[in-house]
Amino acid sequence: MNKLSILNKGIIKENPVLISVLGICPLLAVSTEVSSALGMGIATTFVLLGANISISLLRNIIPDKVRIPCFIVFIAGFVTITAMVVEAYVPDLYNSLGIFLPLITVNCIIFARAEIFARKNSVLNSIFDAIGMGAGFTIAIFALASIREIFGNGTWLDIKLPVLSDYNIPLLIMAPGGFVVFGIIIAVVNKISDGKAIKRKEFGCTGCPSCAACSKLAVNKETL
Repeated sequence: MNKLSILNKGIIKENPVLISVLGICPLLAVSTEVSSALGMGIATTFVLLGANISISLLRNIIPDKVRIPCFIVFIAGFVTITAMVVEAYVPDLYNSLGIFLPLITVNCIIFARAEIFARKNSVLNSIFDAIGMGAGFTIAIFALASIREIFGNGTWLDIKLPVLSDYNIPLLIMAPGGFVVFGIIIAVVNKISDGKAIKRKEFGCTGCPSCAACSKLAVNKETL
């Protein structure tokens, strides 16, 4: 598999946020400031990279029946390391991210890449996949945060901007504003891709990495 194509998928073709629409909770929560958004993007990329490498290395050892608990343990471990490092060396960022830093553990982007890619591919390919997906997430959250901070607060990286610092739209840094800006970005991406980026038929259980587990659970309930 071409390494450049793997990177390109995460950044453009299969961007986890703009195409797959995953990881929306942290995206909207910490995108009121560019500094916080970049911190979340870097932290998510680190966890994604660590999880992908670990799972790819042990993919032939982990029993299929317990792969999901194992994935969670790996992801939680790297999230714990990330949280401890950020708290020790960048306390302001740690306080800014708050609960959403440990919640990276349940970020569906990381779990999806572990289930769909890392457990089926080599370590090197998994590294490129993690970098591409992490970069795609970081670019998306950076763009969203830039728009919200510039037009909602009149600043960018806490630097006051002429005119906009006095004439801004505070709604954009509130929860409803996050949904509005994200919706506009999704609409622009879909327009540029001529409607091919996000298709209604792609939404549903079939594309979910937990589909098999949910199906087995449903069958077990029916037999009880």
